[in-house]
Amino acid sequence: MERENMVKSVSRALDIITLVSLKKGGMGVTEIAKQIDINKSSVYRILSTLVLYGYIEQDQETGRYKLGYKFLEVSSKLLESIDLRAEAKPFLQELEDETNEVVHLVVFDQGEVVYIEKLDGNETLRMHSKVGKRAPMHCTSVGKAILASLPASEVVEILQRKGMPRHTDKTITDKDLFLEELNQVRQRGYALDLEENETGITCIAVPIYDHLGMVVGAVSISGPTLRMTNERLEQLKPRMQKISKQLSARLGYTNEDFVQMEKGS
Repeated sequence: MERENMVKSVSRALDIITLVSLKKGGMGVTEIAKQIDINKSSVYRILSTLVLYGYIEQDQETGRYKLGYKFLEVSSKLLESIDLRAEAKPFLQELEDETNEVVHLVVFDQGEVVYIEKLDGNETLRMHSKVGKRAPMHCTSVGKAILASLPASEVVEILQRKGMPRHTDKTITDKDLFLEELNQVRQRGYALDLEENETGITCIAVPIYDHLGMVVGAVSISGPTLRMTNERLEQLKPRMQKISKQLSARLGYTNEDFVQMEKGS
């Protein structure tokens, strides 16, 4: 928006909200006035209006102002309206343009992954995956990325209920070995499918988290093993971790929550 089209009182109110949000204990009128360089009476009038609408609250003991619970109400409505597929589409398109490989978006449902988006890339690659199809978790990179973010008890329950059928001669079918694999996924921050689901196809995936810190899905890049070499996987690793951060942030997950994952990568 051009500066001349801005409503000054609205601009000041937003500046005050931003300023107050940075101080856990709240701020007083004088402190706010000094920091945004407007007189105290104007600050008080703006604060009084924001208090009336619930966006700012005043601590009755200290007299300081802090964010109101109205923001929780508004933010929860925003989070409820978020469409994962729509939010992910631009990021998936970027990956497809950059890599020319197949890009998948999946969600976690009843112990399986469900493909909700697939971009085919510019290279010819035949895969079993298609939008709406379900796939096992133990032999797919997206499945591993999700399982690695779940409680151990839930992982074991899924493995016992769904089993670990062999899809190729490289599928991990031993539970203890698989749990160790998930531990490595947690440390790395990404998961690999080294021809474990389909012969000749290698995949790399990262998890997606929502505003509650719950894993809700995963994004992957799949390509023929001849192209998806160790060197290329290393090149894709930081790009995929960035996508995980960006898309999770769109769902309300904060960047601070990725600190542990980065330490392990």
